Amino acid sequence: MPIIPAHPPARSVRAPAPVTPLAANPVNNGIQIQGLPGSNVPWSIVILLTALTIVPSLLVCITPFARLLIVFHFLRQALGLQTTPSNQTLIGLSLILTFFLMQPVAREIYDSAISPLQTGRISAMDALQRSEVPLHIFMAHYAREKDVELFLRLAGENRPRSIDDISMRVLVPAYILSELKAGFQIGTVLFLPFLIVDMVVASITTSVGMLQLPPVVISTPIKLLLFLMVDGWHLLIGSLMMSFR
Repeated sequence: MPIIPAHPPARSVRAPAPVTPLAANPVNNGIQIQGLPGSNVPWSIVILLTALTIVPSLLVCITPFARLLIVFHFLRQALGLQTTPSNQTLIGLSLILTFFLMQPVAREIYDSAISPLQTGRISAMDALQRSEVPLHIFMAHYAREKDVELFLRLAGENRPRSIDDISMRVLVPAYILSELKAGFQIGTVLFLPFLIVDMVVASITTSVGMLQLPPVVISTPIKLLLFLMVDGWHLLIGSLMMSFR
């Protein structure tokens, strides 16, 4: 009969490894980011999220997006259509055309600022200053002198010797104002032919005594047929693209 010992043999227990506090660990205390001395990952996330929130505003302010969208809305109103094309369609078309027009500027910004920043040749502040140069050239080409003078006077700055000396503080609002005026000018010219069609149809229906039938019911199909016969989308987008040459 086997003999069972009164007490089982004791097992060796290892002592738990000491836990190093997070503050004492120099590796996890903060990841340094090139160009932002003393920064860490949480601060970089805050900066990135803040930059993403202002991207839509920048898209409207420093690109041709506003002019394109205004012209497309004028076209829809001139044709007598309320929801066709939809707002999503017009915004998407404006975005695609904006990317088409801004692709050379974006390529220049990437080659001169983003690519050197990724390889560590320049700091973040240097990359920001370099990225302003292509945008400055683009906006200065389309900003009206009258609008630039207005914001120079409002900012209390002296008249610069050349367009290259204008600060972004003055150039950005001047560019926005110039784009709004250009969009309304193109939209007004686009509206006139369809307005003439409305007037002719209204005069004919009134003269023959068709008072119970609204003229817009007859003029809308006529305007659509006229727009399709002249290949209106091709002419409109082609003229818009040529206006940025």
